[in-house]
Amino acid sequence: MKRLFSAAVLLLALLSCPLPSGAEEFFYKHRAGDKYRILSTVREDVYIDRRLSHSALILNRIAVTIEGLSGSGRARHSAVFDTAESTRASGTAGENRGFSWAREYHSVFDRDELGYVYIGREYFMPVVRNVPVFPRGNIEPGETWTAEGHEAHDFRDTFGVPDPYRIPFTAHYSYLGEREWKGSLYPAIEVKYRIQNDSPEARGQLWPRRIRGSSDQIIFWDRELGQPRSYREQFTMAFELANGRTVEYRGEAEAEILEAAAMDREKIAGEIAKAIEELKVEDVSVRIDSKGVTLSLEDIQFLPDSARLMAQEQDKLNRIAEILGRYAGRDIEVAGHTALAGTAAGREKLSQERAAAVADYLIGKGARSADRVIIRGYGAERPAAGNATEEGRRRNRRVEITILEN
Repeated sequence: MKRLFSAAVLLLALLSCPLPSGAEEFFYKHRAGDKYRILSTVREDVYIDRRLSHSALILNRIAVTIEGLSGSGRARHSAVFDTAESTRASGTAGENRGFSWAREYHSVFDRDELGYVYIGREYFMPVVRNVPVFPRGNIEPGETWTAEGHEAHDFRDTFGVPDPYRIPFTAHYSYLGEREWKGSLYPAIEVKYRIQNDSPEARGQLWPRRIRGSSDQIIFWDRELGQPRSYREQFTMAFELANGRTVEYRGEAEAEILEAAAMDREKIAGEIAKAIEELKVEDVSVRIDSKGVTLSLEDIQFLPDSARLMAQEQDKLNRIAEILGRYAGRDIEVAGHTALAGTAAGREKLSQERAAAVADYLIGKGARSADRVIIRGYGAERPAAGNATEEGRRRNRRVEITILEN
């Protein structure tokens, strides 16, 4: 379950200056053209028929743009939700490995000044809608209110349900006054809701017949930024399926707005090109793309039909690790590519494994910690050259490392 719902609370809000009594007036105020990036992490344990199946660490990167405003106080949001995860089976030790890319979602929705979301039923993200929402007027510390909301889950891979699966709830809010987060005081809002639903049949292989769940959140507001600064959450969600089996998720989540300075891609690409030349790193090129700055390691050598790096590649990767260390404040994506040989499924699997091998090596050299690395396998989907010649195939057997615009 890609639990992104609480990260939705970080989508664009403004809090007015506090009144002398300690009351606050909360309302959303949007500015056309504003852009925000949010990073959330989720740690969850997954139980199948009440037995621990595996643990997952999920990383969600969310990029939001305010496309425009309407006269009714609504703002049109365009958002991209990029998800990746690292899993560990029950009873196994953790691995020194980055996150495997899972899925990218695109979404368009409106939000009004009180926080209510207006979104088409075809969109999977954000998972939680109408959290937080506010009453009009000043809110005193200790004051409470309630509002209706719903979750929309992606059960395509888990249960074979093709459409967003909507789960309604009633959220209970309490304004706590100021609370500390990372050494500073912020207005804090507590949000709690409980889910107890007997669900109708849905299209697909399986559907949740009965749902039980809970969410307990604290949202921290930043007056200077005029929007939520962070959140933290404890959650459970249990599904009794139509075939009688049960699936339960228990975990915690947190998110915050990223404040990394905008990437000067031209400058970084130039610096890296110069470093590649000075360090005499062969078969490596650099380019600017939509995600950031990418180093392409062409014809990187593995043992035949495997993801085991050849010993001679270690020197090249040591130099690449040195270069990456100069930009330690930004996460990286390591993507594997293959030539056109074998089956599509086999190519994708091999490219993923080879990307993971390179990522593991860089992590081991201290270029990044495991939670700062995304691993992807593209197979032969994105060739750099034709596959009719050995030179083209050599260029296509590559691993690309992107320094991300966080």
